[in-house]
Amino acid sequence: MSGTLVDTDTDTDTDTDTDGPIATRSMWAIGTTAVIAVTAGDRADEALALLAEDLVAIDEACSRFSGDSELRRLEESSRGRPIAAGALLYDALEAACLVAEQTAGIVDPTIGSALVELGYDRDFEEIRADLAAVDHPPQPAPGWWQIELDRGTRTVAIPADIHVDLGATAKAFAADRAASRIAEALDCGVLVNLGGDVAVAGRCPRDGWAIGIAAECTTDVNDVDQVVSILGGGLATSGTTARTWERGGHRVHHIVDPWTGEAAEPVWSLVSTTAASCVEANAWSTAAVVWGHDAVGNLGALGVSARLVAADGTVVHVGGWPADTIDVRDQREGQ
Repeated sequence: MSGTLVDTDTDTDTDTDTDGPIATRSMWAIGTTAVIAVTAGDRADEALALLAEDLVAIDEACSRFSGDSELRRLEESSRGRPIAAGALLYDALEAACLVAEQTAGIVDPTIGSALVELGYDRDFEEIRADLAAVDHPPQPAPGWWQIELDRGTRTVAIPADIHVDLGATAKAFAADRAASRIAEALDCGVLVNLGGDVAVAGRCPRDGWAIGIAAECTTDVNDVDQVVSILGGGLATSGTTARTWERGGHRVHHIVDPWTGEAAEPVWSLVSTTAASCVEANAWSTAAVVWGHDAVGNLGALGVSARLVAADGTVVHVGGWPADTIDVRDQREGQ
């Protein structure tokens, strides 16, 4: 995913309604930059350690690239038969299937084979600069509805010909889960940003959490496109320019249209959305990329607040997304 950048005053006397100075910490995990911010500045290191534990757990459960992840082992052993799944993997699969249902299959976890055909069969950093073209046409995703989940027995059945990819939902799911768990454990406000999938929980700063919108999650705060402020829920940014590579001489990216099995047409270079959770926000930002020219109308009909950047740089706002950058420091000075 393309990224957003947390715009907070690290280890400074930022005024909040709650604990005091906001502090941020960051690390590299699950193939992206992970950032955590807390309103209890003296507990930032503890928060980072808790986040690291959560991200190790999500990687061990849901990784598509690790042959010994629980997801890969479940796929190999299931072959259409119900197999007991751990709580974390089950919940992640359930979230992915719910997103698929809500988006009418536009964000589908059964695109794993399509991603492999595009060349995304390993950690992104390991993809070669230019991959040879495949000698057969791409195939549509088999369909999320073929994954059978039984909440009563916590079992999962995955047909033998289906390769599951949770990349479209797992980071957002992890961000929501970590923010909630850490806020409860430390009794403070928490923001978690996993490469552009942002979730907040607990008591927030007085003016909200200030977040920079940019194509890369490592963009310097002075170079972001816009700064917005959220009080709760989640914000997600998806794009077609950050994770790209060459396949048979053609530029491709990681967001797949499940109806064709190909990378979605890059009508939008960047889409940011907000929702009650990061999982929901990410569902709509990813769906918007796949919808292409229909995204503005579809998001508007759904009442989703979004900022879309076209390939030519044109910016479109939907559903009440603010047109101007929010300067949180100016807000504080006026109060």
